[in-house]
Formats: sequence, structure tokens, C-alpha cells
Amino acid sequence: MATDPYAWIEQSLATIHRAGWYRSVQTIENRPGATVLLEGREVINFAGNDYLGLAGDPRLIQAAINATQEYGTGSTGSRLITGHRELHRQLESAIAELKQTEDALVFSSGYLANLGAITALVGKRDLILGDQYNHSSLKNGAILSGATVLEYRHNDIEDLKNQLNQHRQLHRRCLILTDSVFSMDGDICQLPQLLEVAEAFSSMLLVDEAHGTGVFGTRGAGCVEHFGCTGRSLIQMGTLSKALGSLGGYIAGSAALIDFLRNRAPSWIYTTGLSPADTAAALAAIAIVQQEPERRSRLWQNVADLQQLLKAVGIVPLFQESPIVCVPVKDAQEALSTGKYLKERGIFAGTIRPPTVPTSRIRITLMATHEPIHIQQLVAALTC
Repeated sequence: MATDPYAWIEQSLATIHRAGWYRSVQTIENRPGATVLLEGREVINFAGNDYLGLAGDPRLIQAAINATQEYGTGSTGSRLITGHRELHRQLESAIAELKQTEDALVFSSGYLANLGAITALVGKRDLILGDQYNHSSLKNGAILSGATVLEYRHNDIEDLKNQLNQHRQLHRRCLILTDSVFSMDGDICQLPQLLEVAEAFSSMLLVDEAHGTGVFGTRGAGCVEHFGCTGRSLIQMGTLSKALGSLGGYIAGSAALIDFLRNRAPSWIYTTGLSPADTAAALAAIAIVQQEPERRSRLWQNVADLQQLLKAVGIVPLFQESPIVCVPVKDAQEALSTGKYLKERGIFAGTIRPPTVPTSRIRITLMATHEPIHIQQLVAALTC
């Protein structure tokens, strides 16, 4: 007798529940901001990635409205067929100017940017070495490429060198992959050392600036600028959906690289172009990032204030290098119970558990628009 081929799904869901790994959506009912309406209740928002507070900015909203009125709601097709608008090119030029690269290419999401770039750059004859804690999009892009994929220990330059010494000469091309800001821990990569290693082993280097763009650097260009590596040979990826308050992703680099990706990146070639509204909103955000450096100053002041208050009450986060502050907890159940308690106290923070991360933690993300009282209430809730 035939068995139900879908029966395993309910069994797997039951296992996910027992492990405390089950996830479900939580509905926000108003514009993004330092405070939000979460399922009918106002809470202080420490759970998003809207670092500069731009996702609800009236200027981005108006830019999106204007673009929709002029160009419609959708791009209607691939950029190579009917999906290209002058707005896309304006955005790519603005990204290249911000990142100080020769050119840039906009994808419909950051995930698609990583998948498309990695699978275009390397194949079965090649080698990928990625940081153990890289984002899912980097890991899955590596798998899809068909290359030999190895991981080096998190932020361990010596381990990376050792693996390159063993394996680099066996492959045609090599691509090193790393996040610039590791989103589930809050630490940052050792970019200058990574560049030295990449150059020594004739390897390409792709840096995912999803959580660095708009946040790090004197101009908000990211960790590449922060480390003084602007102009060096590397591939910069990033998103438009975090500090830039919109949607989409990009690759920035040499003119030859971008031209190659236009012709070979499948997730760009075969995907509908970014909507006019998202494109215009991101373009407005980049202008604000450059014109209002005080937003970054306020964000980093909030980071410093939180670090000082946590130290005063004896709470030690995993790292203190970015606006992502992770407080370790014992296990998944404690993460869930702590998250629930914080919500009851009017604090919305991320409860991060396996398999996303190896150990559970409360993930706090700061915004430029958080007020001192918001940070004080957070620390008070964490110490009760």
C-alpha cells in the first residue's frame, strides 16, 4: 500500500516545536520606527535593521509615490527586456559614487545579488572559502556555483591561510566570501588582512556589506571605507533594505566585473527589475546618507550609550563593534521566555536560536532615531 509522501512534514514540524525552533510572523501595523505598533500594542523597536530610521522617512515615501505615478507599480520584466528604467541607472551610479567604485549593478534583493554574483564568478573547476558564520545567501550561492566549498573558522585568518596553502593550487579560480558585519553576532571582519591574503593567493574577495552600508565609514560607504580599503580590488555586495530603508541589493566593483555580471548573473538576467518605488526610495536614501552624517553620529552615540549602560549592570554582550548587540542566553527556551518577557515590558527584540546560530541569544539592533529613554528602558527590562 502506498504511503503518504507528505507525512514527514508534520513530523518535522513537531520536531521543530519540541526543539524550541518554531517560528511565526509578528504583525507590525504602522510605519517602521523607533517605536512600532506590534499586534495592537506600542513597543520600542530593537528588532529591525532600519539603522538610520529611513524606512518611514517622508522623503523616501514621497520619492516612491512620485516614481509610482510616473512609471507604474512594477518593472514588468527582466532589465534586459522591458524592466529597465533610467531610475535604475541613476541608482547604480549613486551606489558606485558612494562606494567609490567604477560601476554597480542593482538586483531585486540582496539574496539574489549574492546568488547571482557567486554563481557567475566561479564554477566546478574553482574553489570557494567562506567564513563559518557567513549569511545564508553567501553559503547557498557557494553551493549553487558547483565549486569546491570550504569554510574557515570564524574571523580566523590563519585558518584561511592554511586552507589556501593546502587547496588553492588545485583549482583554477578562488573566491573568498565574508560578511563585513556578521548580523547574528555583531562583530566585523578583518578586511585588511583578508585583502592581503586574497592578493597573496591570487584570489577574488567578495565582501557582503548588508549591515555595513550607511552605517560604517565617514561617508556611510561601509566597512570597506571604515578600514581605509576604498579603491582596492574586491567585490562589494550590499542591500538597499537595511540602513537605506528600501528593498533590493547591489554589487559594486570594476566596470569589467559589472559588465560581466550583466551578461552572466542568472538572478539578474532572469528576474524582474526592481520596482520603480523601491528604486526611487533607495536613491533618496543614498542622498540622505551623504547629506546628513549626523544620523550616523546619533546611531553611534546610541551604541556607546547602550554599551556603557550594559557594562554598569554587568551584562556582557557577545561583541561591541556594531549597532548589533547580542546578549547570550542559555538555550532556545530561555531565548523565547526572555523575548516574551521583554515584549510584556514594551521591548521588541530578536530571539535568535538554532539553527540560525549555534547558540541562542537576544539580538538588539540600535537606530539613529532611538531616544536615550528607549535605551534606558531596554536595559531596565534586561536587568529585571
